[in-house]
Amino acid sequence: MNVLIPGGSGLVGRALSRELISNGHSCWILSRRPDAIVDLPAGARVAAWNGTSAEALRPLLEGADAVVNLAGESIGVGRWTASRKRAILRSRTESSRAVAEALVAVGNQKTVLIQASAVGFYGPREDEEVTEDASAGSDFLARVCQQWEAASESVEAAGLRRAVIRTGVVLSADAGALPKMLLPFRFFAGGPMGSGRQFVPWIHIADEAGAIRFLLEDEQARGPFNLAAPGTVTNRQFGQAIGEILGRPSALPTPALALRTMLGEMSTLLLDGQQAIPKRLLESGYEFKFPDLESALRNLLGSSAASTP
Repeated sequence: MNVLIPGGSGLVGRALSRELISNGHSCWILSRRPDAIVDLPAGARVAAWNGTSAEALRPLLEGADAVVNLAGESIGVGRWTASRKRAILRSRTESSRAVAEALVAVGNQKTVLIQASAVGFYGPREDEEVTEDASAGSDFLARVCQQWEAASESVEAAGLRRAVIRTGVVLSADAGALPKMLLPFRFFAGGPMGSGRQFVPWIHIADEAGAIRFLLEDEQARGPFNLAAPGTVTNRQFGQAIGEILGRPSALPTPALALRTMLGEMSTLLLDGQQAIPKRLLESGYEFKFPDLESALRNLLGSSAASTP
């Protein structure tokens, strides 16, 4: 399978590239700045695409069997000013719409689209178990996810297979959220954020890449899929697991007011959550490599935990 990955130079795209290549597939990472990409997985190739032009994308789609659209600006960088929120939304909807338009124009109904989204689709849900059948939320992230997903719906009307991946917090020792979450624990200041009762919908990077490959290869996979591990935990339980593995205390809370003051609206990433259940992924037959948090963290932090003074 020849797979194009718009926005594939980030954490998930690189892991997915390795996963695909090691299982006999080929991949092209599409980027606005291909010359700036370094240290790609062996065998991955890069092509330029501006993220908005369907016409420019069409020649790249010739011979492609699948597209995994990961394009979009990070939500965890900078305060959510009005202009920043517009950029977050625009970067997702414009790229998704262009991908869909190009796929429909090329007209190869065997081409598969995996469309990125997030569990933020559901909005803050306290302790409710949320499957793919749950309704959408109404906060900023939920609205972004709704429009993000809707921007590529047209491929389904054209007869193409589309699966939407609503991803949780991707855990990796190299980048992403986990290294930032570890910092206070390394300074003996770790603990719950806010009430600590909010759920953290997490997934190991190996399962994120593995699940995407699974959905690419499963010809019956259509519609939304929660990419979050079945071993759900609260923020307090997450911190306790980190503290235990690192041999650090995990009882020092960070008040919600302090986080809201420092981060503004973006504090929702830390103070709110969803108990997202990967119901459809499990029903489809995917087997998680790391279904529970302890095994995931020990895999990711084994060497760093052992070296922690």
